[in-house]
Amino acid sequence: MYEKEILPPGIRKAVGKEVFIFLTCFLGFFVFVGMEMGIANMFSTLMNTAYQLLLDTVFYIMAIAVLAGAISALFSEFGVIALLNKLLSRSIEAVYGLPGASAVGVFTTYLSDNPAILTLANDSTFRRYFKKYQIPALTNIGTSFGMGLIITTFMMGLKSPSGEKFGLAVLVGNLGAVVGSIVSTRLMLRYTSKVFGKDAPCDIADEDEVFDIHSYRKVRLGSGGLRFMDALLEGGKSGVDMGLSIIPGVLLICTLVLMLTNSAPAGGYTGAAYEGIGLLPWIGGKLSFILQPLFGFSSAEAIAVPITALGAAGAAISIVEKLIASSLANSHDVAVFTAMCMCWSGYLSTHVAMMDSLKCSYLTGVAIVYHTIGGICAGVFANWCYQLLTLVL
Repeated sequence: MYEKEILPPGIRKAVGKEVFIFLTCFLGFFVFVGMEMGIANMFSTLMNTAYQLLLDTVFYIMAIAVLAGAISALFSEFGVIALLNKLLSRSIEAVYGLPGASAVGVFTTYLSDNPAILTLANDSTFRRYFKKYQIPALTNIGTSFGMGLIITTFMMGLKSPSGEKFGLAVLVGNLGAVVGSIVSTRLMLRYTSKVFGKDAPCDIADEDEVFDIHSYRKVRLGSGGLRFMDALLEGGKSGVDMGLSIIPGVLLICTLVLMLTNSAPAGGYTGAAYEGIGLLPWIGGKLSFILQPLFGFSSAEAIAVPITALGAAGAAISIVEKLIASSLANSHDVAVFTAMCMCWSGYLSTHVAMMDSLKCSYLTGVAIVYHTIGGICAGVFANWCYQLLTLVL
């Protein structure tokens, strides 16, 4: 009797059905778009859009990341984050069901990006405050606030053609991200508590030097001025690294999403940047009976932002600027965009690596499902909260 060949994890046959499925989907996409735009115009638009995104968007986001990274390093070096941790630790424990030390992870990811919480999670002085079932949930709470400062700063700096202000919208969006983070983290904890139990201790490596992170903090050596300059420059360098790391997401994901979102120019396709076939707005129009009550988007094109945020928050916020310039998005939409971009912050592209780093890769699928629910809740909250506030104020 024929027995199915069992291969080790990560090993597959050189040629199998997967390659044919992939080629069918890959070629099918370009044939579909090429039939609408023309092959030459399609490739020209593909390259021109990526180039313009690099010049107009990536370098701007990188500049914001450098400033945010420098501020983050200074806050950490001179105890601002430690102070906030002391003030908010009880609230974190009550709201999220995690130890108060999680507040440090929240601030760290808000000031930088999702994977920043991993540096804490791998530190035994941090891990020893957690039970085993609480460690996987760090991925959910950390991702919910990833790139928070960059997204907030970017949204606040946007200019509406009508002179509309976005301060209140961005604030509501931040609150929406908090709501989404609570939903995502609590769902994850509910699942992991059944897998590990609530009493199993977290594994901690033996170390000679262990100190209470609630009472003490580690700083650079040297005078106050030297520590200030080191923190400032090292934090700025981390911003450069982050700016470079978002380039693939912005150029690849955003280019494809823009081509599926934008429509043909009045005179027909020319191969210029930012031309497209208008597929996502068409889908958004068909799903408006669901999307409108949930998120209240003012145009069908707005659906491109949360879809892009699934893979890269940097790519998503770059779309927002173009929607506002084209009067396809308003302050209400900015509130929803801020909430969903921050809460999701490209989790499909980071969850796998983060869960693997925490040695919980077998829980990746569960974490993704619960975080998807959390992001939707963030957008729904931002939508209805902003509408309520505009009625009251």
